[in-house]
Amino acid sequence: MAVQTDIEIARAARKKPIQEIGAGLGIPAEALIPYGHDKAKVDQGFIRGLEGRPDGKLILVTAINPTPAGEGKTTTTVGLGDGLNRIGKKAVICIREASLGPNFGMKGGAAGGGRAQVVPMEDMNLHFTGDFHAITAAHNLLAAMIDNHIYWGNALELDARRITWRRGMDMNDRALRDTVVNLGGVANGFPRQTGFDITVASEVMAILCLADDLEDLERRLGRIVIGYRRDKSPVYCRDLKAAGAMAVLLKDAMQPNLVQTIENNPAFVHGGPFANIAHGCNSVIATRTALKLADYVVTEAGFGADLGAEKFFDIKCRLAGLKPSAAVVVATVRALKMNGGVAREDLGREDVEALRRGCANLGRHIANVKGFGVPVVVAINHFTTDTEAEIEAVRAYAAGQGAEAFLCRHWAEGSAGIEDLARKVVELAEAPSMFAPLYPDDMPLFEKMETVARRIYHAHDVIADHVIRDQLRTWEEAGYGALPVCMAKTQYSFTTDAAIRGAPEGHSIPIREVRLAAGAGFVVAICGEIRTMPGLPSQPAAELIHLDEEGRIEGLF
Repeated sequence: MAVQTDIEIARAARKKPIQEIGAGLGIPAEALIPYGHDKAKVDQGFIRGLEGRPDGKLILVTAINPTPAGEGKTTTTVGLGDGLNRIGKKAVICIREASLGPNFGMKGGAAGGGRAQVVPMEDMNLHFTGDFHAITAAHNLLAAMIDNHIYWGNALELDARRITWRRGMDMNDRALRDTVVNLGGVANGFPRQTGFDITVASEVMAILCLADDLEDLERRLGRIVIGYRRDKSPVYCRDLKAAGAMAVLLKDAMQPNLVQTIENNPAFVHGGPFANIAHGCNSVIATRTALKLADYVVTEAGFGADLGAEKFFDIKCRLAGLKPSAAVVVATVRALKMNGGVAREDLGREDVEALRRGCANLGRHIANVKGFGVPVVVAINHFTTDTEAEIEAVRAYAAGQGAEAFLCRHWAEGSAGIEDLARKVVELAEAPSMFAPLYPDDMPLFEKMETVARRIYHAHDVIADHVIRDQLRTWEEAGYGALPVCMAKTQYSFTTDAAIRGAPEGHSIPIREVRLAAGAGFVVAICGEIRTMPGLPSQPAAELIHLDEEGRIEGLF
């Protein structure tokens, strides 16, 4: 019998009305704003009324560095949430929304897979409830108001050469990385160089995901630095009087989205910054809401633990006052063999020796997460080609690193295939949290970057020219020195070279550019060749996506 695809499994799911899912969490129907029958936003007034309730336990799901072999972090997040509910715990899943760029590029969707999916899968991976469109519109409203202000006399004396606010769109398009705008003569304004970032890299996305409520959202939008005058003094979004209109565009997007898993368990899907170019976590408001409504909240952070988990701990948890109780590091036998030097076409063959070499990548991530004081367990996401010898080798290696590893079959079996991991997570979460961020607030910005590079990436040094170092000192003098840092780096390696797998040491981390995200509350360091506007691959996934004769979407996975 042919194996069902993810989209076939999702379509066959027997979804409950979203009001029924909400009722299971104690959310009354009048506090839900339905988007169709199977998804809804949660009203801000209801969320405010949850203050004072105790918080549940926060569980982070992270992973080894991603490879073309696949790891299944979101699938494991969904499976673990289902597994916790299966063993009698009240659990909610919190994940990010999907960006159109990678869906039509090469990464694919972000709803999980197999029998561990969030539904409606097609909606989630496409327009969903319109949050990303609202973020894109708010971002570009500010861009339009900047050029309009200059056109009508430039009362703020903005230096057109020092405008830092770019434009945004939710699609991979390398042709827009660097552009010139306002061409065509006097009627169109003053020509200047700018560019586009993908929506998930927008500071507006980061602000929405870190804001406490609508009031905090507007305040943070006002703090965005959009550029500088000739004397290098900053000009803010609030100086252009743009923050109010941007907040209006984001009013509905600020409300978390409630959906369900295939097994009818609740899931909040809200926000979507990438971890390679942004901070990689779902929204604070969704996480906090879930913590008030459930005993366990399972969330994920993008890509490997060197990016997603580090930013989850050092940015999201620091700024929101969250304390994670346990972490799961997801690995696959296939991906570990690829880290050990096995070519993709040979991954189906048993190779325990290569697997053991590749386990160094897993070991580095285990140690890094433990460095934050968070207890760790390993999830071996099962593939049918895995052999007993290979599975036992991973278990033995993890045990040597002080972490227990569990074989998880949630893709094929749903919650029944992940019960053992769920019980272990409960055991770990019952101990008091010893969580602490990697560096103190008062450490200088460049030293924070060095700390992440040396302790997380195991780099020898950080390379940055005097212009970058001077800029960081200027921001410190302006009062931004206490901000955490967000390292924008390739997700495929501990280095800035995507081709170097495993657990390299002694390399250098070159910083090409730094950006101040004053509204979001962090400083971005762009490392190596990473781009904030991705490009499409030679054969983009969009070539395979189409409607069948019945009008159904095909090729999305």
